[in-house]
Formats: sequence, structure tokens, C-alpha cells
Amino acid sequence: MDITAVSTSSTLPAAETAPLKVAVILGSNRDGRFGPVVADWFLARAAKHPGIATDLIDVAEADLPTAITFSPRPEEAARLGAVSARLAAADAFVVLTPEYNHSFPAPLKTLIDWHSAEWQAKPVAFVGYGGISGGLRAVEQLRQVFAELHAVTVRDTVSFHNAGALFDDEGRHLDPEPADAAAKTLLDQLVWWGTALRDARNLRPYGA
Repeated sequence: MDITAVSTSSTLPAAETAPLKVAVILGSNRDGRFGPVVADWFLARAAKHPGIATDLIDVAEADLPTAITFSPRPEEAARLGAVSARLAAADAFVVLTPEYNHSFPAPLKTLIDWHSAEWQAKPVAFVGYGGISGGLRAVEQLRQVFAELHAVTVRDTVSFHNAGALFDDEGRHLDPEPADAAAKTLLDQLVWWGTALRDARNLRPYGA
């Protein structure tokens, strides 16, 4: 299916022509984290891709309770509800994750575990960053987590090895062409899966 034709045709139903709502999840809350640099870089690439509308969800700002309970306190429930609504509204997700001790951050797992139906029958893509592994070990573990939640993970990733050395002080990538090409491949796949699964959910609600 021609993505451009889908996004511009006036004969298709509104649900098929609407921009794909992509929640971009910044998965680290550490002091001095490098994640915002990666997030700004990725959001700039996504803004150039036709048919996408992004919403950045930062686990540091979400400040979700770490204890998963059926009765969170009122102020916790309010924060949780705000995040839940944004995840539910998304057609697709991009998870930005560092790698800590061969895995992904605890606040990211907390955000994931607080939710269930919000992930179902939707695609999830990954941008990893870190040291020599570029966050890929964290990504591989996240694929298993999202499979359990009935999500579909996108095959291609963007990975930044030794991420701190790849960007200048203004957040510009020092060798942008390979990274830009990887982001385009990821976004192309995400749009395909996101559009296909959105159409499928509209035709027949998913029941896990």
C-alpha cells in the first residue's frame, strides 16, 4: 500500500487517512541522563516523516508509583490516569531505552507493567543507546516483554553505540547519514504496521 496515497486520498474513511498517533517513550529517569538528546534527535526525524503525529512520554515526568497495586493513592491515580490515556490513544509506540547492566531501566518496566490493553495489537519500535552494545541487549529483552502484552515489535532498530561521543554539544549527530537512514527504515516499518493494525482493530476489536 502506498503510504502517501493513504495519507492524501479524500475517498478513504477518516480513520485510514488520520495521522498515525505515535507515543515516543523516553525510558530513563537517571540524573545526567543522555536520553533527552536521543529523544530530540528522533522527534526531529519523525517530524519529517509523512503521516505521523508524536507524543513524548517521559518516565521522569510521569513519576509513576513503583508499587503495582489495585488501589493507588489519589495523587498517584491521577498521574497514572494521565499516562494511561495517552498510551490508549496511541496507534503505535517507539521506546527509547538505554542499557543498564545488560537490561533496561526499572522506571520503564514500571510504566509497562501498569498497563495491559493499551499495548495490545499495536506495534512497538525501539531506539537503543549506551556503550559498546548500543542498548541492543535492553531491546532484545523488551521484545520478550511486549510479546507477552500482545504487541508487535518492529524488526529494525536504531542503535547508538558509545552514544555520548556521537553527538556534539548542540545535540547534532556527527555522522548523520547512517543514523538518519536507520530512523527512516524504522519509521517506514512502524507506519506500515501501525496503519495495518489500526485498520484491523477498527474492523474487528482485538480480544486477548
